[in-house]
Amino acid sequence: MENNTKIIATIGPACDNKKTLQSMVDSGVNVFRLNMSHGDKSSKQKLYNLVKSISHENGERPCILADLAGPKIRITDVLPNFILAQGQLVTITNEKDADDNHIRVTKGVGFTNISKGAAILINDGRIQLEVIDAISKNSIYCKTEIGGLIEPRKGVNFPGITLDVPTLTDQDKIDLHMALDEGADWIALSFVRSANDLKEVHRIMDEAGRRLPVMAKIEKWEALDDVEAITDSFDGIMVARGDLGVEIPAEQVPIAQKQIIEVSRSLGKPIVIATQLLESMIESLTPTRAEVSDIANAVFDGVDALMVTGETAMGQYPIDVIQTLKRVITETEQAVPAQQKSLPEMVTKTADAISHAVCEIVVDLNIKAVMTMTHSGSTALMIARYRPTTNLLALTPFRHILRRLQLVWGIVPIKVDKYDNVDSVPDVCKSVLEKIQLIKQGERFVITGGVPMGVAGTTNYLSIQKL
Repeated sequence: MENNTKIIATIGPACDNKKTLQSMVDSGVNVFRLNMSHGDKSSKQKLYNLVKSISHENGERPCILADLAGPKIRITDVLPNFILAQGQLVTITNEKDADDNHIRVTKGVGFTNISKGAAILINDGRIQLEVIDAISKNSIYCKTEIGGLIEPRKGVNFPGITLDVPTLTDQDKIDLHMALDEGADWIALSFVRSANDLKEVHRIMDEAGRRLPVMAKIEKWEALDDVEAITDSFDGIMVARGDLGVEIPAEQVPIAQKQIIEVSRSLGKPIVIATQLLESMIESLTPTRAEVSDIANAVFDGVDALMVTGETAMGQYPIDVIQTLKRVITETEQAVPAQQKSLPEMVTKTADAISHAVCEIVVDLNIKAVMTMTHSGSTALMIARYRPTTNLLALTPFRHILRRLQLVWGIVPIKVDKYDNVDSVPDVCKSVLEKIQLIKQGERFVITGGVPMGVAGTTNYLSIQKL
């Protein structure tokens, strides 16, 4: 069976061919991330087509995570070979052309709640400015604390300063429509600041007549103040440690990561950890000990998936990266089995109680497999939330649900023919178990799902069967 912790890999120039992608899937990739920050329409179309040409052992293509670029603030205009010296005064603006005293950033961004002494960070914090005064909502007068070469397209972060920017850029809207048309399975929304950011995405999806699960990327300082509401509203969470590590002090990132994991697991939402998991393997075949410990720590915490970015997108050893990540996950999971999550003190939903009861029965009766019959994925998600200590199989007649569940901890999604009534369910499950030879004759397994069949969120059925 697969690992409980899933692997997400970013596609880029280092792996954008069928042979390499298939090898990555064979090595353990469950989900491919398409980074919408790069490329034109034709290059993005190529990536969608590539993933659709790949298949898992079960014959299904991998899950596609379309990662929208979001309103990233970048330097858009600067004089050639412009070097800021320590102590130099400069204005960050989006309303004037660049000159000896001005650096222009993304058009349309507004700055509010600007405090004197606040930091402005360029190129992941390599260059640091200190706010002296707010000239207007579009211009900030600064002093250079750490200087260096200022280059176009480098990112600019404003920790502690509220930015007036749209949730989706015009390009994001184009990419979202393309994701809906091309069969993406998940959407990742960048630079989420509040739960309200989901509304615009849902509006566009509803106009298109199709909703996909949306994952909030936590990478802004404002999001940390609204994590619980964001997690409750969105379908999943990603801790994007790159920008987050610029927005807050680096020493606070591990603490924030653990807190976000706890909130996500308590609310039953998939949680992904991303950025610099195996950064050294962009150029080296061997990971650092710190990277291995970082990965293992995330597995110990029970995250749903680990995502590599530049390691596979532009690194020299994309397949080796996946094999290394797979080995670390396997060793960690074998050494320290998943810790079953306890039931909250007050349970008011039948689905919660049944899902947790399944996990208790698994332990008490030494159950070898849990079979969830799901049309929407909700039953499987609910059980995975409690981290059962046995095999968790999600049986669904719908391919898009199968692919969607490839991202979730512990779930092995399996395509079955459509079933119409609860009486046929045991035979469907037994047929699957006999085919994959997961358990032996005479061993027990649990079935759970919802009655009536096909109605999302109605988990109310539990049965103990013997093969």
